[in-house]
Amino acid sequence: MSSRGERQTVPLSVLLQRELANEKAENPDIVHGQANQSKKGEDYTLLKTECQRAMGDGITTFSVFGIFDGHNGSGAAIYTKENLLNNILNAIPSDLNRDEWISALPRALVAGFVKTDKDFQENARASGTTVTFVIIEGWTVTVASVGDSRCILESAEGGIYYLSADHRLECNEEERNRVTASGGEVGRLNTGAGAEIGPLRCWPGGLCLSRSIGDMDVGEFIVPVPYVKQVKLSTAGGRLIISSDGVWDALTAEMVLDCCRGLAPDAAAGQIVKEALKAKGLRDDTTCIVVDILPQEKPAAPLPPPKKAGKRILKSMFRKKSSEPSSQVDKEYMEPDVVEELFEEGSARLSDRLDTKYPLCNMYKLFMCAVCQVEIKPGEGISIHAGSSNCAKVRPWDGPFLCASCQEKKEAMEGKRSSGGIEHFSLSLSLCAHT
Repeated sequence: MSSRGERQTVPLSVLLQRELANEKAENPDIVHGQANQSKKGEDYTLLKTECQRAMGDGITTFSVFGIFDGHNGSGAAIYTKENLLNNILNAIPSDLNRDEWISALPRALVAGFVKTDKDFQENARASGTTVTFVIIEGWTVTVASVGDSRCILESAEGGIYYLSADHRLECNEEERNRVTASGGEVGRLNTGAGAEIGPLRCWPGGLCLSRSIGDMDVGEFIVPVPYVKQVKLSTAGGRLIISSDGVWDALTAEMVLDCCRGLAPDAAAGQIVKEALKAKGLRDDTTCIVVDILPQEKPAAPLPPPKKAGKRILKSMFRKKSSEPSSQVDKEYMEPDVVEELFEEGSARLSDRLDTKYPLCNMYKLFMCAVCQVEIKPGEGISIHAGSSNCAKVRPWDGPFLCASCQEKKEAMEGKRSSGGIEHFSLSLSLCAHT
């Protein structure tokens, strides 16, 4: 402490508030609600709070929310709802601490999505589904998505964050280029008289989406590799809106958030569905999940906002109020409400998404398929880098590795067709020796 006043001291009340906030920082209240209006009966949801996970020093909990918007039947949506979470968790090594577990989630989500799709297609089923899958661990929110269901976040300070990607061919040029480069064709419906109608679709099959789970009748260049985004909220909290395209075809993100401010999650979800139907009618299954991530002291149902609704309305809804009288010096030292963006990746290539870029040391077993988790005998593993352009830069032992079946899946998704079978890369041989 400087006697000349060069350094400003922090009041004890602020230090105590920070200490209290740090103690509760990993334990927000998760309050959720959902609403649905069904037309085809192909939308399904998953809502699981208080999921338990063993750590080295005890038990921790996390929450999971998902929307599965099926098409061409409900088989893929039902199968994904029942199996995706287990496939993701099986791809995460056991006994990780919290930070390691969160860091491992993006890679595990990719592996879980691909395995779910692979297992479903092996049952020769033809339906497909979009997936928007949300995992909340402490104040960290991780979202994986394929298709055109979406997840948005409004943080306590009023900022809007888009946590999912839209994989509609109509609006995603990068995905159109990927599909055509992999062997698919992109175009509109042809009436036979030369006129084209409707949105851009992938042929064969006529699917409007470039990524989904299932859809084996369309072609394997319609991939299940998800876009993943991970953010960490401030302890002031925020609100997630997870909805199928029945909502987003009718309302913008701003309209969705505006129409449900001041409402508890159940009522908010119902109001969003109501507004979507008012705007467009019931043209499709319309499903919405609202999740509030709150400091523990805050009530689940916030009071209605003041008359002049502004950007910072949610700040007053979610901020934890101190029992101590407020003062200017306390406000001066309060931590800002910041959403920290931890991770974002949308590449459709497994060699990009399953590469060992995370500082997780030797957490992933060397002789285990990175997708389906089956054991691989030494010398039989196929490097994820096999056949890639950076093959010359990787070493023979550079993983991760795939089993033969998952390597076939990878090559099919990339539009590659092997001649003479899949080349197996022994750990004792150069990866590039067979090119």
